[in-house]
Amino acid sequence: MNIHEYQAKELLATFGVPVPAGHAAMSVEEAVAAAAKLPGPLYVVKAQIHAGGRGKGKFKELPEGAKGGVRLARSEEEVRAAAQEMLGNTLVTVQTGPEGKQVNRLYVTDGVDIAKEFYLALLVDRASGRIAMVASTEGGMDIEEVAHSSPEKIHTIAIDPATGFMPHHGRAVAYALKLEGDLNKQAQAMAKKLYEAFLGTDAAQIEINPLAVTDKGELLVLDAKVGFDSNAMFRHKDLLALRDETEEDPMELEASRHDLAYIKLDGDIGCMVNGAGLAMATMDIIKLNGAFPANFLDVGGGASKEKVTAAFKIILSDPAVKGILVNIFGGIMRCDIIADGIIAAAREVDLSVPLVVRLEGTNVDEGKRILAESGLDIVPADDLGDAARKIVAQVREAVPA
Repeated sequence: MNIHEYQAKELLATFGVPVPAGHAAMSVEEAVAAAAKLPGPLYVVKAQIHAGGRGKGKFKELPEGAKGGVRLARSEEEVRAAAQEMLGNTLVTVQTGPEGKQVNRLYVTDGVDIAKEFYLALLVDRASGRIAMVASTEGGMDIEEVAHSSPEKIHTIAIDPATGFMPHHGRAVAYALKLEGDLNKQAQAMAKKLYEAFLGTDAAQIEINPLAVTDKGELLVLDAKVGFDSNAMFRHKDLLALRDETEEDPMELEASRHDLAYIKLDGDIGCMVNGAGLAMATMDIIKLNGAFPANFLDVGGGASKEKVTAAFKIILSDPAVKGILVNIFGGIMRCDIIADGIIAAAREVDLSVPLVVRLEGTNVDEGKRILAESGLDIVPADDLGDAARKIVAQVREAVPA
């Protein structure tokens, strides 16, 4: 689960992490009022969407060359003008895709004079099973580009969960950022607080870009991106309340309501599978046969008929889907329940695209019998390879090149 920048900064501030003063705004008048609460005379007006690259982004509704989603303002009237241009309009960045995201919230912060910018992030290193701090002197830039062109400028500090954050970890971060004197001490203290925030919120990622040194010699978090482990949110009802559903893909949001693991992709063959590993293998074999999956969808090991029906309807709600491959291995999951769910969903949505089903495991014969006697145009498959070949052929036949 992701949250907005202003929410991330407010959260980090509760752990003692230094951030500039700022206020969220949902309207133009609220933006002007937010500026009035700040010392000025420099303000920063920032579009709040769940995507990076806002400063370089462009609004669909504004003329070419118009300013992006991060604006400097030197008066309350300039804040008003920026808010009027941003709110309700669609911001397109490198991370939103061409469709962009509508800006419904702004963040007005106190402007600061920046002497130097850095990059600092915390994330889970799944290879080592540790929390890793990633630090670079090249802040304010796309970290992917830095990793590609100057990998030696990126430093990773892994923290053993058995010991937790130790003083030497803080010193390593400060050294990686090449900070000395009081700034070195500030960096060490901030690294410790960020680690505490990471653990205390069950975060999956805390990314600060840029972390800035001001002209007054202070370290400040100027931008923050925070995401949480969704599986841990039952422990954090306060954080769950920060969720902005308008920023989420409608199909992924609907899937979450049914406890389904769903991610929309760019292909045209919908997939319904039970088990993440089997889902990955299914997507791979579709690509091996020259087509592309339209989604990742794992219904889980013990899905009910209603859950399977919901999954099927979510797949079919994607207009890009030209065919569906159902690949089920029934361990805990029973193949006859899958068959009932498929039939119920196909009848409810009036299925009009090719459907190939491969069932194996518990009650497989009963499941195959139910599908065969359904009267629906369902193509059975003997194994995964057979299923992939059949659905690709069916889609190509239905949609000529």
